[in-house]
This record gives sequence, structure tokens and C-alpha cells, in this order.
Amino acid sequence: MTFRLPSGGLVDRDTLLQFTFDGRELTGHPGDTLASALLAHGVHQVARSVKLGRPRGIMAAGVEEPNAVVQLEKPFPEPMQTATTVELYDGLVARSLSGQGRLATEPDPARYDAKHLHCDVLVVGAGPAGLVAARTAARAGARVVLVDDQPEPGGSLLGSNEYVDLKPAVEWARAIADELRATPDVEVLDRTTAFGAYDDGFVLAVQHRTSGAARQRVWRIRAKQTVLATGAHERPIVFPDNDRPGVLLAGAARTYLHRYGVVPGRRAVVFTMDDSAYATAIDLADAGVEIPLVADVRPAAPENWAAACAERGIEIRTEAAVTGTEGSGRVTGVRVAGDLIPCDTLLVSGGWTPAVHLFSQQRGALRYEPALGAYLPDGDLPTARVAGSANGTFDFAGCVREGRAAAAKALGEAPADIPLPVSDAPPRELAPAVQWQIPGTESDVDTRFVDLQRDATVSDVLRATGAGLASLEHVKRYTTIGTAHDQGKTSGMLAAGITAEALGADLADRRPTTYRPPYTPVAFAALAGRNRGELHDPIRVTALHSWHVEHGAEFENVGQWKRPWYYPQPGEDLHAAVRRECLEARTDVAMMDGSTLGKIDVQGPDAAEFLDLLYTNLMSTLKVGRIRYGVMCGIDGMVIDDGTVIRVAEDRFLVTTTTGNAAMVLDWMEEWLQTEWPHLRVFATSVTEHWATVALVGPRSREILAGLAPELDVSNDAFGFMAWRDAEVAGIAARVCRISFSGELAYEINVPSWYGLALWEALAAQGITPYGTETMHVLRAEKGYPIIGQDTDGTVTPHDLGMGWAVSKKKADFLGKRSFSRVENQRPDRKQFVGLLPVDPTVLLPEGAQIIETAHVPRPPVRMLGHVTSSYPSAALDRTFALALVRSGRERIGETLYVPVGDEVVPVTVTESVLYDKEGTRRDG
Repeated sequence: MTFRLPSGGLVDRDTLLQFTFDGRELTGHPGDTLASALLAHGVHQVARSVKLGRPRGIMAAGVEEPNAVVQLEKPFPEPMQTATTVELYDGLVARSLSGQGRLATEPDPARYDAKHLHCDVLVVGAGPAGLVAARTAARAGARVVLVDDQPEPGGSLLGSNEYVDLKPAVEWARAIADELRATPDVEVLDRTTAFGAYDDGFVLAVQHRTSGAARQRVWRIRAKQTVLATGAHERPIVFPDNDRPGVLLAGAARTYLHRYGVVPGRRAVVFTMDDSAYATAIDLADAGVEIPLVADVRPAAPENWAAACAERGIEIRTEAAVTGTEGSGRVTGVRVAGDLIPCDTLLVSGGWTPAVHLFSQQRGALRYEPALGAYLPDGDLPTARVAGSANGTFDFAGCVREGRAAAAKALGEAPADIPLPVSDAPPRELAPAVQWQIPGTESDVDTRFVDLQRDATVSDVLRATGAGLASLEHVKRYTTIGTAHDQGKTSGMLAAGITAEALGADLADRRPTTYRPPYTPVAFAALAGRNRGELHDPIRVTALHSWHVEHGAEFENVGQWKRPWYYPQPGEDLHAAVRRECLEARTDVAMMDGSTLGKIDVQGPDAAEFLDLLYTNLMSTLKVGRIRYGVMCGIDGMVIDDGTVIRVAEDRFLVTTTTGNAAMVLDWMEEWLQTEWPHLRVFATSVTEHWATVALVGPRSREILAGLAPELDVSNDAFGFMAWRDAEVAGIAARVCRISFSGELAYEINVPSWYGLALWEALAAQGITPYGTETMHVLRAEKGYPIIGQDTDGTVTPHDLGMGWAVSKKKADFLGKRSFSRVENQRPDRKQFVGLLPVDPTVLLPEGAQIIETAHVPRPPVRMLGHVTSSYPSAALDRTFALALVRSGRERIGETLYVPVGDEVVPVTVTESVLYDKEGTRRDG
């Protein structure tokens, strides 16, 4: 049976589209949605509810749809799509859902992108108010952007047969849109949903595109002023078995009739609390649908609509309500005042709820309007104002008047004195009734559905209030009402009203639930844009990367950097290669690409004062030409990074950070400079990629450097530890620093990145062994040097690391200073940084393993003393070792503790964290 009218609607009847639903091959037309095409074939049930598995049908015609959630299969899987917003296309394959959707297992072949857009006035919504607002602003010469989620302009007019200025309303809307498109500095974005509104006029919108390379595009719009003409959503009515397929919103049925030429059934009962449903009854009757009854809960019917119903033989019952539905699946009858009225469709209207979501997202205040049973904007925002149905104005004349006034106010001028368009739509006669549910018996509270997508009923609300919950936010979370894909567009106001009834409260005294982005679901792929696959996280490589690749380096990801992990020779695995590299560094000479270390240029008259505040130790006393190790703490006194500070000049320093924390540290600096210490004359700039850094390590490093830099005096007396010198190395201007992260005699040679490869090749020509990050970790761990983020976990102070010497007692203040005096930070049983030696020197402890006191794992709960932070085999120690954070660790040195590994418990001896060259003599050669 077809439910498509032979004529009428805005779809293109000349073209036929083939699609498949639940294995059934069907047809539709361009301009259809999946929902309208299904209704045209008499398909109402399109899903089953997520919790109870009850059959659910198409209820709405737009983004407010709570039921008709489907799985799109072709051209690629898209889960949880609302059939009412999926534009029909040839070859579409979809299926109904019983509960949740299925994520795609194959990569999404579609392309997504993003664009930025700036304007004077952004208008959201292309209904009567939005169109007039956009035209008013455009004629005043403003830069205007008009966004609307539909393929064509008109808003609610698309679902009506009204005339405006003596021509069809749809033609009037198209004429305004055409004028706007032809106006310079005006952008009209159709199929575009504004889903997030933020401070200072920033709005995010997603556009579904039918042409071009990108399937979806995120628009990042920055507007001086915004006019929100977002319309309103029709409310359903809560009564027993109100969730059967065949129960539709009355306004949705009118939209399907006039926009798509589709009638939802052959015999429909109308149940209303509002005048608007009468227009649906009249229009459907004129289209050949039998309308046996309009049930109106109000004591009287509007006179003009009553006369029109009488002309068509439609019975009106006032003070009447639907008290239930019948049918094994789709509706076959409804009960009204004890009578069972056969029908295949029930059309309901419980009034209208303004779509104030974007206004609320911008922190706009809302007030409850008892006459409408809805929350409305309580005044304007500095950069936003609301017009039309979103403002509680539901007549055409009022909408266009508010649209013009809102645009004029946004431009800061008086409204233009020009005639406003006139509609032939009859005005409202009676105020809507505000009634949230139809009273029933205690036995049917579990079939009176408030949120159809969440299967939440009146009994769920009563259970929440019975548990003592009074806040609407708390009730929302207890019941999950309003947390599904539709974000409570049809259920939110009902839940608020039923909650207030249960508590005997006034909604005017209740704060509404907070609206948060996104207004409609947005695909993660759209938010990611082109930042997917290889572009998901940018890959950074050093100036020496090509050499590493050519010489067979294995790489590891450190932050965004590709760093050489180790350099295997034929027949070597990781452990063999690292052992060889470690021995070369300890006994001869080796080199490492250290270019990824974060480098921040800090300069200005107050740079020294700034660094004193930032670091735990004193930096202002550092002399030009010297280097100092520094520890940086958060305001809680916990270590967040460490590195070196090089004083380049009286007012200039070069700060180094750990590779992964470079961006964080720069952000940390800027936060304090901009918010707390704006009086300091300091500039911080990242120069990480400006410098290539090579660490030259080992007993022969001084000999190698002397040969490549003959003019540089490399003796201990002339070039001591933690000093730097400018010199030419291999004929390249360089900054050489005496720094060691290995405990060996070492130098860090810094050259501009352009010359990094030339320097490296000059060193390689000396036969020097390259080593990677794994060897670096072993060397530093043997010396007990911690790596922030690996050997720390956000709960570690410098004192816990044994670095109390790096905390100045002279400075009046620095970040974290006050936190060191907290009782928590003074506890004697804090975790402390120590070494661990397995009793069996061949056992390698897994990093992250827990540490306990007993040789046998007791029954849970087990008291954990700490955990292993780093663990390696050591060529220098000829055994395995580990570093760990252990409660009262330094007091336990010499004790035997235990580490569960699989089914065994490994005994370990607690030692000092420094396990190699404790005297530090190798540092000076």
C-alpha cells in the first residue's frame, strides 16, 4: 500500500531512487528523507527500544526524533543515524536497530574538513524570523552568515500550505535566500547545523555536503553578533502505551504531507492541547485521510478551527484525552473516555518547547513561562539575542517582527521602516493547555513513556523523587532522561513537569537542566577533519632523521617525535644492540641525537626573576657562560619537569625541557606570564627545531672534541662541568655544553638545524658508535637520574626524588614552595625514589610491577609499598636492576622486599638510586 499522494510535496517526482531497508528494496525521490520514503511505503516500525525491546516507529520529522534510529550500511557503516535527518540517495542500504548500533570495522573512506568564517552577524535558522533577520542585516551592508540544517530555507513554512504576500510561503523563503546569495559578503550555508555556541560569538557548525571532496565540513564561525532563530520542538503527551508505532507528532504529520507528499496513515485520531494540531487535522482530511476525532483536553475548541472541522465531518471532543492505545505492533485503536476508536495513526500535540539550546550554551539565563509550559530566554546576551519561536513567539507576524528587531539591535541601529511580509495563516485563538501527562492507574506507570529513546517512564521519575532527588539535574542522571542522541528535545520538558508535579513544586523555582554541546550528534570523524591516519598526530623528525633511516635505526615515538630507539647490527636484537651501545659509551665514545629536547628562549629584563619563580632552585645567580640543572613543580609541589638552564646573557636564558613536555612547559610559562605575573617583562619562544643537538659521550669524548674543535680548550680547568662555550666544531659554528645525562664525560654540541647533518656525519667519520633512547635510559638509570613522567607519577616531590638540594631555601617564593609545608608532603611514609636489585641477577622486573612486604601474596586486599618505574639489564653492572618508588624507601635501604611477577614472587634488595660510579669521578674523565 502506498501512502504517497499522487501530487504535492517538494520532492522531485521525475527521478526515482532505489534504496534498501531491512533487506527490502524500496524506492523514493530526491528531496526525501529515509523516514519520509519509509512512510510513503507504509513502514512505521523502524527500530526496537534500547532497553525493553519494544517496537518503535517514526514519531517526528527532524532532529527531535527519539525513536527512528537506524544503521546505515552503504557506502560504509554509520551507526545510530536518525531516519528523519538522513537524506535519501540512490543505493542507500539501511537496517532497523534493536538497541545499539555497530561501529565500522573498516577505515572510513570519506573525507572531512574544516573552515573558518568571520562575520558581523550570524543568523542561526532560516525560518521566517531568521530569513528576515539575515535580510535586514545584509541590506544594512553587514557581513552576514545564515546557517540552517535543512536543504532549503523556510523552516516551519516547509511543512505548511500557507501563503506569504500572496504567494506560497516556500517561494517567499526561496526568494529571500536567493537575494542573500546574490549579496556580497553574505554566506548562506544549507544542511548546516550549529551544534555549539560559546563565549564571544564563537559558534561551531557541521555541514553535510552533497558535492565536493569533503563529505562533512565543520565551520568555525566567529561573529560579532548572533541572532538565534532556532525555532521550537513539538512536545508529545505522556499516556499509557504512548510509544507504539503509528503515534506521531501532529506537526510532523503536517510536514510529511506538505513537504514530501506523504500521509502517515488512512485513519488518524488527533489528540491535542494546542491550536496547531487542528491545522494538521484539516490538511490531512483535505488530502483524503479519515479523521474521526480531535480530542482536545481544553474546555473549548478554537472557533475558526471548529467550524472548519464541522465542514469536513470531523468530531471534536473537548475536555477529552487519549488514555491508551491498542495494537500488537502499530496502533490499531485508541481509547478516549472509555471508547475504543479504531485508527492506524495517532497524532499528538502537547504544545511547543522553544529550542533555547544554543542560547543556554552561551550561558544565557532562562525563565519559566507558565502559559507555554516552557523555559524561555530571559533577556539578551551581549553578543546574542533570540527571535521567533525560540523566543516563545509562534505567530508569523510576531516572528518576522522579532527577526527584524534582533538584526537591527545586533547592528546597533533602529529597525528599518519597511513593510513586513504578511501570512494568511490564522492566528492562535486559545492558549495551550499545560499538562504533562494523562493520569492513569498505578499499574500503568511503567507504560507511560517520558523518554522513548531511553525507555524511561513515569515510574522512573517517581522512583527518583521518592529517593529524595529534587534537582532536575539529579533526576536527569538518575533516570538517564535526556541523555540519548536527541538530548531530551522531546522528553526534557516533560520530565521537568512530571518531576515538579511529584514534588508539588513550581517550575519557576527550578533551575532547568544545562544544555551542552553538541546540539545534535556529530561524528568524531567530522571533528577530527583531516587529522586522521598519518595526520592524526603530526610526526616530527630531527634534521638527522635521514641518516638514522639509512643506517637501520629502529624508532620509537616520544611525544610527536620519531627518535632512534637502537641501531641493530646484523644478528642483533634489542638487548644485544643496547648492550653493545652501552659498553661503547662506558668504555670508549658514543653519540646520540638529542635534538628533540625542548628548548625555550627566555629573554627580557625580568627573565632571571621569572625563572626564580618558576624553578625550585635559584637561577638569578647563574653567571653568563654557566649552566644549572633545574626542577619545576606545579602549585601542589609535585615535580612536573626538569632540565637545564643556560645563561646566554644578563637578560637571556635558554631553558631545556624533557622531549614530551616541551609544549606543556611553554604553555605553563605563558599561563603565569599572562595571568599572574603580567608585570614581568619577559618573552618565551620555542626554539626546539632551530637547534640540532648531538650528545658526545664517553671517556674518549674530550679527545674527539679536541680534534674537531682545535681552538677550543677542552681541559677540565678551562671547560668545567656545567659550562658552555661557543666554538667551531668540524668547521661549523656551535654552542658546546658540558652536560652529562650518562654520568660519563660528555658534551652536548648544538648547531643550527641546517648544519645538524653535517656535524653528525663529521662525528660518524671518526668511527663513533651511535646510540638510541633505550641505551640513554639504561645509562641514566645506572646513575639514578629520574625521567619525569616515567619515574614520577604526579605525586612526587623533589624531596621524594632525593633532590632536596635542588630546592632553594633562600628564595622568598616559587611555584610549589608553600605546598612543601603541607602535612601530607611531610609524611615519613611517602614514596621515595630508590634502586632495586633482584636477588637473582638474571631476573628482569616488569615496569609497573607492584612491591609488597611478604614473600607470599596474601589474600586481597594487599598492602602495596610502591611500584617499579624503570627496569633494565646492565652491561656495566653485569646484572639486571630497577628503579622504584617505595614507601619510606630510603629507610628501607638494605631490606628485602618482594615483587609479584606472574605466578612467582621475586625477592629484591632495596638500594640507593645511584648504582654506578657513586663518587661521580667518571664525569670529568
